[in-house]
Amino acid sequence: MTSPPSGSQPLAPEPAALVNGLLARDRRVLCAGPPGVGKSTLVTGLGRELGRWGRACQCIGADPGSPHFGVPGAISLGRWVGEGWALEAMEALGTLDAGRFRLPLVTAVGRLGRRLHGGMVVVDGPGVVRGNAGAELLRGLVETAGIDLVLMVARADGPLPLARELAALPVEVVVVAAARAAARPGKGARGRHRTALWEAYLGTGAERDLALADLRLTGAPPPPSQPDAWAGRQVALLDGAVTVAMGEVRALAGETLRVRLPAGARGGGALLVRDAARLTDGYLGTRAPFAGEHPAPAAPAPPADTTGAMGGRRAAGRVGAFDVTLVNGVFGDPLLHLRLRHARRSLLFDLGEGRRLSARVAHQVSDVFISHAHMDHIAAFLWLLRSRIGDFPACRMYGPPGLADNVEGLVRGVLWDRVGDAGPRFDVFELHGESLRRFAVQAGRAGCRSRGETPAPGGLLRVEPAFRVRAATLDHGTPVLAYALEPARQINVRKDRLAARALAPGPWLGELKGRVHGDEGEALIALPDGHRETAAALAADLLLVSPGKKLVYATDFRDSGANHRRLAALARDAHTLFCEASFRLQDMEQAHRNQHLTTRACADIAAAAGVSRLVPFHFSRRYEDDPAAVYEEIEAIFPHVFVPCSAGDPET
Repeated sequence: MTSPPSGSQPLAPEPAALVNGLLARDRRVLCAGPPGVGKSTLVTGLGRELGRWGRACQCIGADPGSPHFGVPGAISLGRWVGEGWALEAMEALGTLDAGRFRLPLVTAVGRLGRRLHGGMVVVDGPGVVRGNAGAELLRGLVETAGIDLVLMVARADGPLPLARELAALPVEVVVVAAARAAARPGKGARGRHRTALWEAYLGTGAERDLALADLRLTGAPPPPSQPDAWAGRQVALLDGAVTVAMGEVRALAGETLRVRLPAGARGGGALLVRDAARLTDGYLGTRAPFAGEHPAPAAPAPPADTTGAMGGRRAAGRVGAFDVTLVNGVFGDPLLHLRLRHARRSLLFDLGEGRRLSARVAHQVSDVFISHAHMDHIAAFLWLLRSRIGDFPACRMYGPPGLADNVEGLVRGVLWDRVGDAGPRFDVFELHGESLRRFAVQAGRAGCRSRGETPAPGGLLRVEPAFRVRAATLDHGTPVLAYALEPARQINVRKDRLAARALAPGPWLGELKGRVHGDEGEALIALPDGHRETAAALAADLLLVSPGKKLVYATDFRDSGANHRRLAALARDAHTLFCEASFRLQDMEQAHRNQHLTTRACADIAAAAGVSRLVPFHFSRRYEDDPAAVYEEIEAIFPHVFVPCSAGDPET
């Protein structure tokens, strides 16, 4: 290996000089460097200069996220023709993240290397030149592509990237100075360029229906039960390990996947799906994985409180549009607070000890979902009752049969002679099978008044534009309700498509979204240009639909097959499952006597439901000195467990 000594002057980035010097004979060259140093510009200049002299040159574009030619989300092989690189072959990655998927990237470069025809070869490496990812990519590309010269493009006023790794390579290494005018394009410019390449590849392609049952899924596909998670995904048809074509998912209906593919694309027995997708701005980008993701941290995070006096570690985070807090920690009374961001509205699941919540939170509570009326699940009702004296709307409460009597009894336990018409009001809903019975309770008014009965098919309790809530009845020696909060699909307008069709935003977009939410695809929408189109056609062209993140809450039920099946069905493919894990395996008999779950039962249910993240809670206080042992038993069966770091101070 030859390398400039420390402090020596790097070579100037002049393609003509490099071709006449280092590249006077055909070689295999890796051009590496961080983003914004002119690496891809240098590669293009080398191709142009070699073309001037009539020398054949091929290029492997190994940056799937910011390719200067070919197909984004893939490794592309091109030959210099005229004034540019002509695409000859590609290997699909289905991702724009070179650092995260570096092994598939190196493997793809190796497969394309077998298609080289001799002459000069230049590999345009990804801009990942830091840490383990950069080191592994450097070594992998050199070995796999048979590189004999590395051109590291770097700025003279900064440290040499991967200096130690470069010194250890058994090939020639030359440092090339970054062009003075080189600068990394902004995020928006990169997105537009990437998307333009993608649209050019799809060209005048057509939509094609693929049967999922006939395809072997590979990569990291979303669950087929979540069709909205598929829309906009970049996919690749594979024949064995060979890329047949790449496409974009338009919709998944049942077992049929509708994909936009380039003209003439045929065959392929496997489908590669990772994280490249059309995002809400209409540009091709990286979508968060559907499964296995951590709940995003809530902002701001509560201060640390290591005393554990109120129940130990609090699980707090963000699930979709909700900030979520397990108020009393994993050892305290069950009380889950969901704050709907930007709406000044809260939902509560169970009403355990409420000292950590302020009156302001109580003022914003619209709905309370009670599992059952044991003391540790309803003790905070008096906090809620006291906080809502005044001119507040009725608070809706949901629960199993008998909840209305429980609420009325708690209200009647207080003397209300001074409250007048300002007594707190509650609409109480009891789930009886598939019927919902409604009762009205108001402090200072006599009795619990029945307000009739409505159907509750499949345990459906409440439907709103933003979400719906359903319940399943479990057995704890008394009926107990587990709840699933199912947010509506997230619908975003593709601004690029609006601009392409010269359609001005307006109220018609709100109508379109409403029709899509209501599954009214045949409804006609009046456009600003005077035309009318069906909601289904407009949605396919102008909208991006992403799935909501389902949250499930379940506690206090016996370890039985029936309970397992009912909860697993309710929690199927949920993003987050809050589930009790009251006892360790060594205390299984205690769990059976008290009709609670063990750690193993909690983990088994999460695995059967295929949830992305499990938040176990309602631990017996006998484990307060060693909560890690509880988590270890759960993680031995189901690894996607959210473990809170510390407790927190009361919410305000």
